[in-house]
Amino acid sequence: MPKYNRKISDTEIRIGEVRFGYVHVFAPGRDEAGNPDKYSACLMIPKSNKEAIKLIEECIEDAKLRGKSKVWDGSIPRTGNMNPLHDGDEERAGKPEYEGMYYLNAKSKNKPGIRVLEDGHQSEPLGEEDFYSGCWGAATISFYAYNRNGNRGIGVSLGNVIKTRDDEKFSGGVSADAAFADLSDDDFDL
Repeated sequence: MPKYNRKISDTEIRIGEVRFGYVHVFAPGRDEAGNPDKYSACLMIPKSNKEAIKLIEECIEDAKLRGKSKVWDGSIPRTGNMNPLHDGDEERAGKPEYEGMYYLNAKSKNKPGIRVLEDGHQSEPLGEEDFYSGCWGAATISFYAYNRNGNRGIGVSLGNVIKTRDDEKFSGGVSADAAFADLSDDDFDL
């Protein structure tokens, strides 16, 4: 198995294998008003990947120190979103895809580089059927301090992503095959 976890800088890392959710890497997602927002993905990290969790925690601390000197006027805020890493068992209880996982949400104004690993070779995905919510892979992410309109915290920026293997898609509903399995050509007398 390849070594996915690697520190790139004080606040940027590559982690994997992660499971991707809420994937918006081909086009930006939409905000609450329906307008184009940012490229994004939820990265679900198995709790057994202690090396990735350690790298994430180190980057968060480094982002806090940068924020203290460059964003927050010399002190780290006591309130706000200071830890973007969440425990899926606690915060998403009852959702099986989050069991045994930590997760974080990463966003970017810029389209991430997207790759698919097949037979040991990297290629660009052909479309959304090649890179989807539920697949596994690795990602580059960076952490930064923010102070916007009184909201302070540590954010996560999405860099590049690569799919390493398939898994069941997070569809949120019944597949088309299952929905129409009981129908045959004879049912469509036109």
